[in-house]
Amino acid sequence: MATIKAAVSRAFHHPLVIEDIVLAAPGPGQVEVTLEACAICHSDISFIEAAWGGVLPAIYGHEAVGHVTAAGPGARHEVGTRVLVTLMVNCGQCRCCAGGKAAHCETAVDQVATLALPDGTPVSQGMNCGAFAEKVVVRDSQTQPIPADIPAASAAVLSCGVITGLGAAVNTARIRPGEVVVVIGAGGVGLNAIQGARLSGASRIVAVDMVPDKLDAALDFGATDGILANHDAPWKALRQIAPQGADVVLVSVGALPAYDSALRYLGSKGRAYAVGMTHGGQSAGYEPVMLAYYGHRIEGSLMGDTVLARDIPWMVDLYRQGRLKLDELVSGTWRLDQINNAITDTKSGAARRNVIVF
Repeated sequence: MATIKAAVSRAFHHPLVIEDIVLAAPGPGQVEVTLEACAICHSDISFIEAAWGGVLPAIYGHEAVGHVTAAGPGARHEVGTRVLVTLMVNCGQCRCCAGGKAAHCETAVDQVATLALPDGTPVSQGMNCGAFAEKVVVRDSQTQPIPADIPAASAAVLSCGVITGLGAAVNTARIRPGEVVVVIGAGGVGLNAIQGARLSGASRIVAVDMVPDKLDAALDFGATDGILANHDAPWKALRQIAPQGADVVLVSVGALPAYDSALRYLGSKGRAYAVGMTHGGQSAGYEPVMLAYYGHRIEGSLMGDTVLARDIPWMVDLYRQGRLKLDELVSGTWRLDQINNAITDTKSGAARRNVIVF
C-alpha cells in the first residue's frame, strides 16, 4: 500500500480537495502507474457536477500518462514501462473485443476497489481511473505503452480526447475520400474529429461553433470552412459551401442544440454520429418521417471505437511525422494544487485541454 496526494470530490458542485489517500497494491492483472500528467476532460467535470450520478467521495481524471512502478501477477507490462492510462476496461475475448469494439466490452466489470481515506473509508475510482492523483492502480488492459519522446502533457490527451474525436471520424464514421464532413463543436474532441476527417481525405471539413476563435483554431487543425452557429438556422450556410449537404456530421459536444440541429446539415443518405456526451436524462428530437425519407442514419461513437494496441502506435507515428497535432491541443499546464483553477478555466470554454502535471 502507498499514501498519495489526490484531488478528492467530497460533494457535488463543490471544489475538489487535495488529500492524502491510501492506494492498494496492484492485484492480478493490475499495474500501479506513477503519473506524469493527467488532462482535464469535460466528462470529469460532468461527474463532479452530478450530471451522471456517482458515489462520493470520489477521485476523477481519466486522461493520463506515467510509468509502471509495480505490477500484479499476470500483468503484461513490466516495471519501468511508460504507458497511457485510459478508462477502457476490456477482456479481449468477448464478441465486441474480438470484433474491434473493445470500448463496448460485454464482460468488463468495474475496477476492484483500490482507494481509501486514511480512516479506511472507501473512495470511488472515477471512470475506473482516479487519475487526479499521483498514482493509480488500474487493469493493464486500460494501458498502452507510449514512447518517451512525446511530452507528458501531449501524451496525456491521447488517452481520451484524441482517440475519441479522431477515432469517431476514422473508426466509427469511416469517412471516405471526397465526402463532406461537418463537425459540430470545435473544442478538444472536435479538433481531433477534424484531424481524423482530414486524414481520411474528406473534400470539405466544415467546423460549426458559437465562438469565432474556435473556428479559427479549427482551420489550423484542418477544417476547410467554418460556420458561426450563434444565429438562427446555421445549417443553411452549409448549402453555400456544399449544396448537396453533408455526408457525415460528427456532434462532438454534449449540448442539446447541437443534437437538435445535427440532421439538418445532412444530405440524402447522410449519417450523423453522437460523440459528445449530454447529461443524463436529457433528450433530443427529430422527425422520423425525414429520417426515413432522406435515408439518414444516426449512430453512437464511444471512445472512437478505439483499440489501444492497434490505434495508439499509428497515432504516435503520425505525430512523429508532423501529421497529427498533439502539442497544439494543450492550452495550459497546472499543478495538482491548482486543479480547481484549471477546472474553472476549462468550464469557460476557452481551453482545448488543460493538463495537470505532477
